[in-house]
Amino acid sequence: MLIEIALALATSVAGLPATEASGAPTIEYHAIVTSDAPAPFVGPVVDTTGSLGTATFSARTLTSLASIPADNIPEFFAARPGAIEQILASQPPAQEVALWWGDLATDSQTALEIASPQLLGNLEGVPYTIRDVSNRTVLEETIVDLTAVVNSDAGRAVQQSARQQLNMLSSISESLAFDRAAPERTLITLDVTGQGKAAIVLGDLSEADYVSFLVPGMFFTIEGQMSYWADAAYTLYCEQQQWLDHFESQSVFTRNETVATVAWIGYDTPNLTNVGAIDNANQGRDTLADAILGLQALRGVDQPYISVVAHSYGTTAAMMALSEYDFEIDALAMVGSPGSPARSVDDLHVRGGNVFVGEAAWDPIPNSSYFGADPGTQAFGAKSLGVGGAYDVVMKQPLAGSVGHNDYFTPGTESMRNFALLCIGRSDLVIPEDAPTVQRAVASVDNTQS
Repeated sequence: MLIEIALALATSVAGLPATEASGAPTIEYHAIVTSDAPAPFVGPVVDTTGSLGTATFSARTLTSLASIPADNIPEFFAARPGAIEQILASQPPAQEVALWWGDLATDSQTALEIASPQLLGNLEGVPYTIRDVSNRTVLEETIVDLTAVVNSDAGRAVQQSARQQLNMLSSISESLAFDRAAPERTLITLDVTGQGKAAIVLGDLSEADYVSFLVPGMFFTIEGQMSYWADAAYTLYCEQQQWLDHFESQSVFTRNETVATVAWIGYDTPNLTNVGAIDNANQGRDTLADAILGLQALRGVDQPYISVVAHSYGTTAAMMALSEYDFEIDALAMVGSPGSPARSVDDLHVRGGNVFVGEAAWDPIPNSSYFGADPGTQAFGAKSLGVGGAYDVVMKQPLAGSVGHNDYFTPGTESMRNFALLCIGRSDLVIPEDAPTVQRAVASVDNTQS
């Protein structure tokens, strides 16, 4: 049934600015020791046998990098061409990585930035400023290489493949551009292979009081939707900051609170060939959990208020991450959900049961329960999130309603207003779907006139 629905939704994606459409993870860790580092690691170039355990291999490799002279680091990676991919595929705990990076000598840090920007750009626990510079380096160098292929006398198939990959990377490059008056954008995740992966941050993850991750669902690709998703993150950023400014203007205290939003496409979102399977959600579960754990590790005692806003298949991945990993966030908002193995709010590691669910009119995905319990049912225990249009009695302005599966992130909608409030800890002002009739009526009249 979901595949038939997805097929119908896929045809509607073309009209958008560009949008979408098991088992608990086994974790094996090995501490990264840097203060009493052993002699340089001379084991297998890459552990192809699996005898070490992937996480153990990754930890041992990072430990080795701390023990060799900085001048030998390029040679180390040259002799181990698959090591970077293996480390990133099964990363050590972000807290251990953060300690490892902090213990490295300055010359070793510099050598690693030059020799392995792909590794540092995607290794959770490495400071975000380092990751941004490293990922931009990989992005720019790859664009140069692909442009050369496109302009060469290579075969048509090779040129076409390079051109498609170049289009994907160009969409990331364009999404990183920002006006001087807008928040700074940083690239904290980048995978230039396949359909690609990327995460663009608006604001400062290292300092923000409130951090929100936007998690997409089916049919989202870097090439087609990165710009749209970054725009959605920007809209959410602006709405959150406007609300914070409003609350501060009503208070005698000066807080100067800040926000950061993450346009996160950190997993291979499903398409028509695999939307009915759980495999992509497993990947999304793991990479989203890694991203949040990485943030918590870097922030230490200064933890931000962390929220996840998930759409469609992304809600399945998010609920799996929040039920199968041992960390907590502060708020979860889900729209257009096909369900997940989590059976209720009690299964989700969200403080205070601060879980909200919204369903737009004519959205065929909610209530399908394709991947498990429907979070929109009363039995699940989530709170109602209004998305149908309303009147904001605080700001005294009408809010547009969302219709169908892909309209939740449109500026000026009730859903975006509610997302913004949830993400700054003001769930008390979220408008539920069953808000008083007069509040809905005012919005209805205004929408009709417009």
